[in-house]
Amino acid sequence: MEQRISLITLGVSDLGRARAFYEALGWTGARQPDDEVCFFQAGGMVFGLWTALGGHGAPGIELAHNVRSTEEVSMVLAEAERAGGTIKRPAGRADWGGTTGAFADPDGYVWEVAHNPDWTLDENGAVTI
Repeated sequence: MEQRISLITLGVSDLGRARAFYEALGWTGARQPDDEVCFFQAGGMVFGLWTALGGHGAPGIELAHNVRSTEEVSMVLAEAERAGGTIKRPAGRADWGGTTGAFADPDGYVWEVAHNPDWTLDENGAVTI
């Protein structure tokens, strides 16, 4: 697993209110593909807001590690399990068109491992939406 965090997602109870708050702080360029999630480019990573409708709900946090191929999702999940993590969601096709799975570290923090064909991942691991 390459050393990087691609995405930090906060579970929110009201997506519109949360988006308005961050925009009032000066965050710009929000991408909201549906009523469940909103993404902001944050340097070489992405900051997301996700409602309970999206399966995360408030309060909560999920870290994400994006990879360059569908096959890498299963490989990173297996590596995490060998290191002592617990698989929370096995690799599978996501309804947004990519491949995703998740593991929890020994303290219960959840990491999504994802390949999103619509996001660019450069040679240093920076993600661009």
